[in-house]
Amino acid sequence: MAFSANDTIQIALIGSGGMGQGDVRDALLNEGVRVAAAADIYDARLRKMQETYPGIFTTRDHREVLARKDVDAVIIATPDHWHARISIDALAAGKDVYCEKPMVQKIEEGRQVIEAHRRSGRIFQVGSQYASALSFHKIGELIRSGAIGELNMVEAWLDRNTAMGAWQYSIPPDASPANIDWDRFLGHAPKRPFEPIRLFRWRNYLDYGTAVAGDLYVHLLTGLHTATGALGPTRVYSTGGIRYWRDGRETPDTQYAVIEYPKSASHPEFTFLLRVNFKSSKPQEDFGFRFIGNEGALTTDVRTVTLARHPKEREPGYIIDTFPKAVQEQFVREYRKKYPQTKVTAQTLDAAGETRFVSGEDAHRRHMANFIQAVRTRKPHFEDAVFGFRAAGPALLCNTSYYEGRICTWNAETMTAG
Repeated sequence: MAFSANDTIQIALIGSGGMGQGDVRDALLNEGVRVAAAADIYDARLRKMQETYPGIFTTRDHREVLARKDVDAVIIATPDHWHARISIDALAAGKDVYCEKPMVQKIEEGRQVIEAHRRSGRIFQVGSQYASALSFHKIGELIRSGAIGELNMVEAWLDRNTAMGAWQYSIPPDASPANIDWDRFLGHAPKRPFEPIRLFRWRNYLDYGTAVAGDLYVHLLTGLHTATGALGPTRVYSTGGIRYWRDGRETPDTQYAVIEYPKSASHPEFTFLLRVNFKSSKPQEDFGFRFIGNEGALTTDVRTVTLARHPKEREPGYIIDTFPKAVQEQFVREYRKKYPQTKVTAQTLDAAGETRFVSGEDAHRRHMANFIQAVRTRKPHFEDAVFGFRAAGPALLCNTSYYEGRICTWNAETMTAG
């Protein structure tokens, strides 16, 4: 399909690091999309954007991007502490917004972004790609069909096992106050002298990032909410520590969480168990989800879904060897009155075993394609500001629980912490 010049979607990137540049590449896989501008506080990344996309406008100040008439939509891929402020500015400027997860750094920012989105009438989509992953949509379909019976527990784990996975990002040799707008990077964070490690490894510091919970738990919560239709939990508890990467970071490299979900119209009461470990015994990243019901389980690594059926037992069985013979005989007579023996036939044979579904998709690309489609059609994707905050809020409460050593409560309807 060909598009005229007027149909072209002009996008801009705010925060031109690895995630942002990857998002732009995914956006350009969609026909009729052009990069118009980029903003970053590190000059070398702006030069990289100009090398890759000759002729684009570049600046250190995101407000100059938002003032441009040739920008239709922006991708926000800055450190977390800038997400809310730039999202609000972009929506007020009439731009459609793709904001990398987590949507906010602080729980109190959630309502501000939601209200800005509602006032603007623009497209707003959070960049947590599991909302578009076909695997979680398939899992939701299977759960609703009764494939695993009644859901009672969900487990999720993500072991990174590499330095890059543990946020040990490379620090460029030319990093200096001359080519980095340090004050703009800090923004509303506490003022401090120039220290490039805090910029290039910002996820390790609470002033700018959201730790394991904001980077990774929010993905897992997004996948869970997409599959189950859950609005959110009632209670959150998280623990962990710095077990391997003792590099001056303020955030744990191993973290666990127990999150309780109440019964709702879309699902029964269940418990969500999460684990993230930046260094385990395996040599490569290990990721997975397990949805456990009373008649089976569903597992996924995002690209595949496996259904394992374990039908309910027709009868509980018994252990009576320690009873005297007369008592054993009496027990069996009464037991068989309650559970008569049935002959196994083709009709009564229970379905069991495993079924595997394969998507082979790239969830990042699909999610960005969904954003471009929403911008073009004006029909928003469901991962809007409300959905985004319902994943970010409980994730951020995991940090509160970890650092304050307490159980936290969450009201999913009002999106408020107790």
